[in-house]
Amino acid sequence: MRLFASATGLLAVLSVLQVSSAAPTSDDSYEISWDEAYAKAEKLVSGWTLEEKVNVGTGSGNEQGPCEGNTIAAPGFPALCMNDGPTGLRRAYNTSQYVAGINAGASFDRELTRQRGAYMGQEWRDKGVNVMLGPGMNMLRVPRGGRNWEYAGEDPYLVAAIAEESVKGIQSSGVVATTKHIIGNEQEANRYDVDTVMDDKTLHEMYLIPFIHAIEAGSASVMCAYNKVNGSYACDSDNVMNHITKEELGFRGFIMSDWWATHSTVNGINSGLDMTMPGDANADSVTGGGLWFGKNLTDAVERGDVTEERITDMATRIVAAWYKVSEDKDYPELRFNYFDSSVGEEVDVQRNHKENIRAQGAASVVLLKNEEDILPLKEDTIKKLAIIGSDAGPDPEGLNQCIDGSCSRGTLTQGWGSGSCYLPYLVTPLDGITARAGDSVEISHTFDDWDLENAAKVAADADIALVFAKSNSGEMYIIVDDNEGDRNNITLWYNGENLINAVADANKETIVVIHSVGPIDFSSWIDHPNIKAIVWPGLPGQETGNSLADVLFGDYNPSGRLPYTIAKKESDYVADVSQELTVEYTEGVYIGYRHFDKHGIEPLFEFGYGLSYTTFDYSKLKVKTSHNKDKEPKQKDILASASLFVENTGKADGNEIVQAYIAYPESADQPPKQLRGFEKVFLEAGKKSKVNFDFTARDLSTWDVVQQKWVVATGEFTLLVGHTSLDIRQKASFTI
Repeated sequence: MRLFASATGLLAVLSVLQVSSAAPTSDDSYEISWDEAYAKAEKLVSGWTLEEKVNVGTGSGNEQGPCEGNTIAAPGFPALCMNDGPTGLRRAYNTSQYVAGINAGASFDRELTRQRGAYMGQEWRDKGVNVMLGPGMNMLRVPRGGRNWEYAGEDPYLVAAIAEESVKGIQSSGVVATTKHIIGNEQEANRYDVDTVMDDKTLHEMYLIPFIHAIEAGSASVMCAYNKVNGSYACDSDNVMNHITKEELGFRGFIMSDWWATHSTVNGINSGLDMTMPGDANADSVTGGGLWFGKNLTDAVERGDVTEERITDMATRIVAAWYKVSEDKDYPELRFNYFDSSVGEEVDVQRNHKENIRAQGAASVVLLKNEEDILPLKEDTIKKLAIIGSDAGPDPEGLNQCIDGSCSRGTLTQGWGSGSCYLPYLVTPLDGITARAGDSVEISHTFDDWDLENAAKVAADADIALVFAKSNSGEMYIIVDDNEGDRNNITLWYNGENLINAVADANKETIVVIHSVGPIDFSSWIDHPNIKAIVWPGLPGQETGNSLADVLFGDYNPSGRLPYTIAKKESDYVADVSQELTVEYTEGVYIGYRHFDKHGIEPLFEFGYGLSYTTFDYSKLKVKTSHNKDKEPKQKDILASASLFVENTGKADGNEIVQAYIAYPESADQPPKQLRGFEKVFLEAGKKSKVNFDFTARDLSTWDVVQQKWVVATGEFTLLVGHTSLDIRQKASFTI
């Protein structure tokens, strides 16, 4: 049995985990400091007229090309090209489709996530695109939320870590990253008009955390959301843009609107909006109003409704962002046209990026069940494998037949909407498993989800049957099988439950594989005695079949962990998609595992859950504090440090995701525990390693709504370190 779980071990087999020499490193990043960028920007902008300054923040109109969004050039400064998406360059050819954001979360892997961002940045830059409209960092508050798959899960610390690494990777390659959507865009229903109502404590302690980390990582752009926040449209909100983003978080880049999310000229610009997208002059656009900037903005300045100082600030922020990622130096010409696929189609920018996609695809596979050690598959003892379900195969009509992922045929690699992208090729699960199994294993298959009799027949004739099913979602401007972005329910699509049961009835060695945008309902088949394993690959991108085969055959020891809670029944979740025009976040910070912990609800699979082909033991947890009682700490000051030993007690090499949770003093009125650290640790069988954690003032703080600042809680904290959010292996207390 070959089990390789480390970067070097998997490299020996797949050559996929090592950071390519083509990827920027911290030593050769394109980024410069904000101070340097501002010095250059202020010099350039000082020579511009009012109209020229306004132009750099004004979109030139949607469907004008060559990109999803374009600004207007000024002397010494180009028209900027902006394009989605967080999974790959939208509507472009010869580019890569990466693992989705939810898979980056499931990998709990900072290194692979930063490399993913760097490779994405390379592709955007190589195509001449200036601004990447990602990463997304909204929260998985409701399981049916349409765009959950673009983000990284239900926990703000995890989402923040993925956002931070993504921003650093993207901008190291010389492309502006856009952190989005600030704030409260957790569902697609009524997204243009819904008022997201949350108290100040909830906003800061839950939904703002990823944006804090992304901005500290240097993000050069922030996108405001469609929805209202506490009564004001996010892109018209002085509190969201000026007070929180620019003043409180010290953001020095530019704030752009989501597409058509601008609602005014004077109030928008005075509230902190720096760029309006797409600048469509059509007054009938989805949020109305038409061209808010341009001449309307210059007129507002001339009337005295907006100061020219504010316009100078707006232009300087945009130009500084351009300088920050060195787009002034040898930037490639535009070799891409969003509205004309013939432009730049011949320019292949994929390099060796498939290696990262395959690696993170494998690293994000979550093994939910593995009875009788049916996995990894042992090709020397298996004669026949059955592969069943349309989710194991290709789109019968060919690659990229549905614009923006607007259908759901074949294996699921991404959701739909602006966050989607074309596939340069597709390694299906059938392809990957067949190639890995080799000539010694006979493989039969059927892609028909509805012919249960034939599915059972194919399953019964095999030693092991693998049955595939899926659940999809996306953005609301596309309706797929009557799902308007948000999922109508969390059941499997295309007869999935019946297909699984039919296969399990026919074969006592059944393995279920689920590709899904988020949690599903397991209730109709989870207890079937013939289902020996459940494998959860999420949305793995173009290398999906190879990534899956790497895990199924033991070339990679599964280390993925659930970035969200899977409940026993849908009613156990605290919130759901609402059709009301006002959605109150009355649960506060108690979403995901926080809610389950608070109310003592047992989940089916908890946050952070995932099995391995080996076992790990934790021991000797120690904590020491290092704070100065006479000095108010800064947010990044380390107040407590912890160490413990983790030992691989099994027979296979593997990675463990060591998760550190903090329980606050009772007086702080916080959830029972909250993720405050994680480390991915590779251990050879029988080996032991020391794992260290540092906890900053921010990790131990709560938001004081009266003082309007973070305040370190005082009293006795408990550190809980474990394999999952419920499987806690070591505890220790410390006092601040």
